Amino acid sequence: MHQDYYGFIGLGLIGGSVAMNLRRLRPGCRIAAYTRTKSTCEAALGKGLIDDILTGPDDPRLSQCSIIFLCAPVGNNIEALRTMAPLISEGTIITDVGSVKTGIHEAADALGLSASFIGGHPMTGSEKSGLESARMHLFENAYYIITPSEGAPREAVSRLHARVSDMGAIPLVLSCGEHDYITAAVSHLPHVIAAALVNTVHNLDTPDEHMKLIAAGGFRDITRIASSSPEMWEQICVVNHENISRVMDEFIRLLTEARDRMNAGDGAHIHEMFSQSRAYRDSFSERSLGPIRKTYRIYCDIIDESGAIATIATILAVAGISIKNISIVHNREFEEGVLRIEFYEEQPALEAAKVLRQHRYQVQVPD
Repeated sequence: MHQDYYGFIGLGLIGGSVAMNLRRLRPGCRIAAYTRTKSTCEAALGKGLIDDILTGPDDPRLSQCSIIFLCAPVGNNIEALRTMAPLISEGTIITDVGSVKTGIHEAADALGLSASFIGGHPMTGSEKSGLESARMHLFENAYYIITPSEGAPREAVSRLHARVSDMGAIPLVLSCGEHDYITAAVSHLPHVIAAALVNTVHNLDTPDEHMKLIAAGGFRDITRIASSSPEMWEQICVVNHENISRVMDEFIRLLTEARDRMNAGDGAHIHEMFSQSRAYRDSFSERSLGPIRKTYRIYCDIIDESGAIATIATILAVAGISIKNISIVHNREFEEGVLRIEFYEEQPALEAAKVLRQHRYQVQVPD
């Protein structure tokens, strides 16, 4: 086993971002990877992100790795674990980045890999997927949950803990059962709700699609995660169905109660519902990116005239501020400006607001 040889099964958004960080933190390390689509590995090899292309989860070179990252969808990770089990050397850490932990822990125990497997889940991401979406800063200030197997040596847990910290993430050690219940509430259910909400508008829209036309602003924000990978979320929902169903029952109860009180004209109850939810949401910490990545944006009031957007883009470009996206907001029921400008990180958003205000633009920075 080589201390600075790392293996990857899957090299998408998360896997690619982990590999980028390893390359930055340990320039002399060697990285090997396997992906179902060979062109992905070839692209990573061409960029210098990896050194070796593996033939599969049964490639003998995995026996030389100090840490193996399973970065495929949940079910595929379990299959890969079963395939590579005979190759695992003593002292090798196998970890995954999946959103459900109990199933893969049970598989590791059944395979006699309790001393080698340490579950992992970076609570960050994007509605985008694939290696092309990977970013070095993806894990900064995000919780990265570590779920050690009962037989995992303390030294191995500490080693993975250190790698996670080096990437700028915040390690948090939980049991696999607690992890799956928490993520069912704060990550899995919101994705189900977003998909159902989008499908509701789709099913109820008028023939001329006026709902779709007007569905921007706040609606687009709260349903952004509905653009996530269908394959990944199919597996998550099936594997973690018990926990998701448990929290979904409470959501359905609250939704039904809101409908019944609304129909009964119980304004006091509706007021309390919104008041309670506002107070609890306002208590959330901004320290962590959480499982659903925050969008950094500002709103700028402009006059609708030729060259107005180009002028703003030029001002920000001269200031060295990169823009992720810029668009006109047509539905401003929940918005505070005509022009919506998105950024990859918080600091550029704040700097952009400052620069534009210096040029006498009216700018709003949402909470």
